[in-house]
Amino acid sequence: MKLIIKSAKIIDSKSPFHNQTVDLLIADGVIEKIGVSLPNDDAEVVRFDDLHVSQGWFDSSVSLGEPGYEDRETISNGLNVAAKSGFTAIALQPNSLPIIDNQSQVNFVKNKANGFATEIFPIGALTKASEGKDMAELFDMKNSGAIAFGDYNKSIDNANILKIALQYVQDFDGLVIAYSQDPNIKGNGVVNEGIVSTRLGLKGIPNLAEELQISRNLFLLEYTGGKLHIPTISTAKSVELIREAKAKGLNVTCSASVHHLVLTDEKLDGFDTRFKVTPPLRTEVDRQALLNGIADGTIDMITSDHNPIDIEFKKMEFDTAKNGTIGLESAFGALLTVLPVETIVAKLTAARKVFDLESHIIEEGAKANITLFSTEGKSTFTKENILSKSKNSAFLGTEIKGSIYGILNQNQLVTK
Repeated sequence: MKLIIKSAKIIDSKSPFHNQTVDLLIADGVIEKIGVSLPNDDAEVVRFDDLHVSQGWFDSSVSLGEPGYEDRETISNGLNVAAKSGFTAIALQPNSLPIIDNQSQVNFVKNKANGFATEIFPIGALTKASEGKDMAELFDMKNSGAIAFGDYNKSIDNANILKIALQYVQDFDGLVIAYSQDPNIKGNGVVNEGIVSTRLGLKGIPNLAEELQISRNLFLLEYTGGKLHIPTISTAKSVELIREAKAKGLNVTCSASVHHLVLTDEKLDGFDTRFKVTPPLRTEVDRQALLNGIADGTIDMITSDHNPIDIEFKKMEFDTAKNGTIGLESAFGALLTVLPVETIVAKLTAARKVFDLESHIIEEGAKANITLFSTEGKSTFTKENILSKSKNSAFLGTEIKGSIYGILNQNQLVTK
């Protein structure tokens, strides 16, 4: 395949063409030439209004469903959704049925992803069946292609298991993911503990449930060494704790979800279960602290935390509804309402460094792993914008900015 991308503004701080509007000549998946007014050379011309290109985006937390929950989402449709949402790669969470806790399950999802423009990088479960009791087959999964190990949205109650895992993975430079929410302090809580939960009569989850667990996990990291990633932090104190840990030299990274950066618990007034997520939506003070953590580098990356849920598990009373929102389709547009585009691109591409994967700088001779998008225009996110099989989006009815044109990766151009 040979094509030329015309008049594209490059957003890539590592590229010598950063912030320049140029043409890109791409042949057989490689960037051959970058310059102004390049000749077409019989190449297919790709041209869009207000076209921006960056390194391909990587979402560090995506749940799909397959195997076991294909009614929520299949791998094939999920990868097409990711591509049309601007993501050239996703880290797949292990919360399928069966749980991805051995090399055969890692091989299954990788084989199902063959041939797609968007690549899958599986996260293996840290414990068998994600039950928090016995460590899973981490080394075997690493050899099969797992990029990290964690139990999706489940804290490890047994501190000794996390300690041993942090020690064990150092032999092969593995990364442990530790979702942090103390289940005993959370109790039966379903939303953030505060003024809104009191007003609505819903049981609250205090910030302490997250912060206490993060403190414990950071103490364990300090004792063992190794690499630890704390996903989807949500409170101001959590940002402070991780900022202090990084200042001490601990090898810790963290992420924040799009919905925690954009929305607050004030959205809960209508008891709409689309806003029931884990960790819960917090206050405006917490949201601003997360944005500050993005700005100063404390928060390493942003994730959609895309989690499809069957409609029958959302169309029920708030207390019993399942947690989760889809987020791939709305991620960029929602972020553009609160962050500058260069910051968004940096945080949507940072996962490659965290997971120790090769980056693809936009330069001549490099692999073409590119996201194409626009920063202009405003619109309201509606069901017509949802490409996922599940429709449980927290951003329905929300104003978003910009638009996604598609991706170029694996020598494939995918556009909407």
